[in-house]
Amino acid sequence: MAKLYASAKLVKNLRIDVDDGRKHAYCLDLPLDLGGTDMGPSALELALMSFAGCYATIFTFIAKKMKITLNDLEVKMEAVKPEEVGTITEVNAEVSVKTDVPLDVIQKIHSKTLENCPVGMLFEKAGVKISYNLKIEK
Repeated sequence: MAKLYASAKLVKNLRIDVDDGRKHAYCLDLPLDLGGTDMGPSALELALMSFAGCYATIFTFIAKKMKITLNDLEVKMEAVKPEEVGTITEVNAEVSVKTDVPLDVIQKIHSKTLENCPVGMLFEKAGVKISYNLKIEK
């Protein structure tokens, strides 16, 4: 069983430094209008960034396993956070792929990505409504 580690340390005001225990640290902060100093993303923004990064990583990994060449890949995610709920309830993902393979192959990679993206699984289990828009460019 693999274990992941994280720590969070208050630096000043609302700035928090987070660390993964593997020499990777990030600064979290809130925007100015919420009393922060805007030195980094909020924890919720970092969660969404993690989702986008995880999807892109798994997509690329699966494409490589299938010996598919991706000339470019960009994943953009927009989250909806209603004030009355206080957290993300919906994510719209736009996946742009530059490749020479047909759409059905990209859809297969996408399906396998959804089955294997651990951060995406967390969002799904949390009840977040997720939609994906796949775009292929030659």
